[in-house]
Amino acid sequence: MKVIDILEFIDSFAPFNTALPFDNAGLLVGDGQREINKIGAVLDVTAQAVEYAVQNGIDLIVSHHPVIFNPLKRLQTDSVPYLLAKHDIAVISAHTNLDAARGGVNDALAKALELENIAPLSENDGGDFPPMGRTGTLKRPMSDRDFAKFVAEKLSTKAKAVLSGKEIAKVALCGGAGEDFIAPALKAGADALVTADVKHHNLLLAKSLGLCLIDAGHFETENVVVPILAEKLAAFSAAETVIIPQFPPAVWF
Repeated sequence: MKVIDILEFIDSFAPFNTALPFDNAGLLVGDGQREINKIGAVLDVTAQAVEYAVQNGIDLIVSHHPVIFNPLKRLQTDSVPYLLAKHDIAVISAHTNLDAARGGVNDALAKALELENIAPLSENDGGDFPPMGRTGTLKRPMSDRDFAKFVAEKLSTKAKAVLSGKEIAKVALCGGAGEDFIAPALKAGADALVTADVKHHNLLLAKSLGLCLIDAGHFETENVVVPILAEKLAAFSAAETVIIPQFPPAVWF
């Protein structure tokens, strides 16, 4: 099994040509023709993730967030790209293409929240790229406060919530930074939006529009895809596949 085989497999369910224009997805480090023996799935390729890979014989890391996003201006010996090259570890990153993919980040988030009747939700009307977000219904309606607690429990975190005072039955979601989905969520008839990285002015906007908005953390709303990604890779590849242990970079108090 070669790196290129894994790249083509990921492309079969999360096509890289569906990544958004600003994105940097694909084979970002390493040789596509290299034979691999062990794969590590992870959200972020950090120095700690690389150290774990080195210690555990992982020669290919498959991540969600791109290990190289902005153009490199220097390559220092303690930088993650340098360490990857030094230890001959390849990296494939599936970012916005995995956000939108069937069975990807947002389907994983919908599953974690036990939603039913899942449907796509786009942040615009049409366009050349598949919808990133999702809508779904709760098994039973609940109050906005109970829903905020439910989200926090299911994602093992603490959530910041804009409360609407309304019952929550239909939910919109976008894992990671999805504050642009406020208007689409309302248009879709959602009672609540679950996302992350919401700026103050958009919290105020949601409040003024009567939308329950749950900011449950970028890591927490996206890391739910890692076990699913690892399961897919393990089913496809003869190489051993493991999840690289990782914890949120910030702690909620």
